[in-house]
Amino acid sequence: GAGRGQGKMAAGGAADAQARFGHSVKGLLTEKVTSCGTDVIALTKQVLKGSRSAELLGQAARNMVMQEDAILHSEDSLRKMAIITTHLQYQ
Repeated sequence: GAGRGQGKMAAGGAADAQARFGHSVKGLLTEKVTSCGTDVIALTKQVLKGSRSAELLGQAARNMVMQEDAILHSEDSLRKMAIITTHLQYQ
């Protein structure tokens, strides 16, 4: 009779251990999912920041091109004015 009782206890203990194991696995999984979510948010923020700085760099490059055009245009105008001044001096 004593043998049967021990079998039940062992089975009960195993079920209990399995339940505890399942609970700790769930806990670990939840922890991992949370940490993964946090990482994804951080990565998203970083990507957005990167695209924002790329946008700013593009804007700066466009502004420089516009400035360069303005400078070249001014240079051209100065050259023409110098020619006109020279012609006026001759007359």
